[in-house]
Amino acid sequence: MSDVEEGVVDEFFEEIDPIVFAFGALLTVGVIAAFFINQSAVTETINTVYSGVVEYLNWALLVIVFLIVLFLLFLIIGPWGKIKMGDEEPEYSFLSFFAMLYSAGFAAGVVFWGPTEALFYYNDPSPLFGVEGGTSEAIPIAIQQTLFHWALPQLAVFTIMGLAIAYFAYNYENVPLRVSSALTPIIGAENLDGPFAKVVDILAVFATIGGVATSLGFIGSQFIAGLNYQWGIDLGNVGILLVVTTMTLLFTISMVLGVDRGIRRLSNFNMILFVALMLATFILGPTLFLLLLGSQAMGGMIADFTSMSLYTGTGTDGGTTWMNDWTVFYWAWALSWSPFAGLFIARISKGRTVREVAFTGIGATSAATIPWFTFVGGTALRYHHTGTADFSTVVANNTPEVSGFILFEAFPFGTVFMIAFMILVTTFFITSADSSTLAVSMMTTGGKARPSSINRVFWGVVLGLTAAILMIIGGESGTGALQNAVIITGAPFAFVCFAAMLSLIRDFSSSYGRVLLQDETVLIGSSRKTDSEPPAGPGGPAEMDDD
Repeated sequence: MSDVEEGVVDEFFEEIDPIVFAFGALLTVGVIAAFFINQSAVTETINTVYSGVVEYLNWALLVIVFLIVLFLLFLIIGPWGKIKMGDEEPEYSFLSFFAMLYSAGFAAGVVFWGPTEALFYYNDPSPLFGVEGGTSEAIPIAIQQTLFHWALPQLAVFTIMGLAIAYFAYNYENVPLRVSSALTPIIGAENLDGPFAKVVDILAVFATIGGVATSLGFIGSQFIAGLNYQWGIDLGNVGILLVVTTMTLLFTISMVLGVDRGIRRLSNFNMILFVALMLATFILGPTLFLLLLGSQAMGGMIADFTSMSLYTGTGTDGGTTWMNDWTVFYWAWALSWSPFAGLFIARISKGRTVREVAFTGIGATSAATIPWFTFVGGTALRYHHTGTADFSTVVANNTPEVSGFILFEAFPFGTVFMIAFMILVTTFFITSADSSTLAVSMMTTGGKARPSSINRVFWGVVLGLTAAILMIIGGESGTGALQNAVIITGAPFAFVCFAAMLSLIRDFSSSYGRVLLQDETVLIGSSRKTDSEPPAGPGGPAEMDDD
């Protein structure tokens, strides 16, 4: 072994947090091994725990996510928005910052569900609205529900974690870039290496691996479905391994290049192709219909945002089941991504203000997401409703991965659009895996901003193999079990995100002044002075003149 190789290996062993690294790796490998040994037993166990989580904690997820959205909106317009993350200037331009945040956060899911999610709501609308499925009235409701699920709340849980981690890491001394740092005022800066902080960081690694691998599995299946749909190429298990291995190699190369040369450049390319495909769909699709549909759906989402956020389905036949299957699942899935996405957002947010991060996290990203789901999802709905394209097998067989290819086949030069769509799927796969691998590497090194190449390659291989294995062994029941597992790992982070929000409120209030209450407000007991001498001055008793 050369001196250079020895130096790289030594750097790897010196930088890792042995407890977080070992437990995170063992938990991940253990779950994979358990699936291979006895998949049915693991599936049954996961389903049992999942049932308990959605039965007793579904309301908590809804309430917590709603409160986080309100808090972030307040940060955008309120006085705390001017607080800065550290003393340095931002490392990246705003457009690059936005592109990386969007690509790394959840854009892979946006691309996957864009052509298909509204179709499911069109077929089976939320019981909240009392609309019959498959009718014209269900079309705007379907887009409204899709925008609600993808515009603000999912983005909010990423953003609150990113804000909390970045603020305490860049504004406090000796606070590292890791998930547990978001709870610094609660844990105490001196206890960030204690057992509670370690548990938070270990769960963050496990949740990230599960949530991201599931998403990468979906994106990989979409790419493979496109090969089969367009050219009749059935890859089989070996082909799946080859495709995912190739994608893993690509994002590993991008990851080793680093944030500036790798993730930033690829994210910028992603956004250009994303916008180009979205605008082409708008122009070639039913343009006027999409404008009318988007306006109505946006108005409906704004008007019904509170009721949609807190809808539990109580008193409605099938209402709670529908809410658990969709809204609770999405919130928990986003929460399982919140450790990785929040850590990555924190990594690229140094030098920015609270207002900039909050606005980019839920405002600018929503501005990019809403047109995508309106144009792409709305066109799919229109084509399906009028018979221009047939998505009935997608809904009946629950095969959303082929929707994009059915949609773009109906366009002029459909093959060109499908190839562009597959490229977009691939590049978003790479940026999501790239940024999540960087985040996991940071988690397992105690918060090092630039982990060693060996660490990043290790977790890149783990993510890629996990995604490939889940695609192969998943099947219908396996995928369902994995989604349930994501809810199990994501649900606890609802309380971590809530605690992160309380940590920010506590620190901002003490350091920059309270907003709701006076600084000297006494919440319990009397605020009257108990000094033996009465106060002098205006309002006090007049002094007696002995003369």
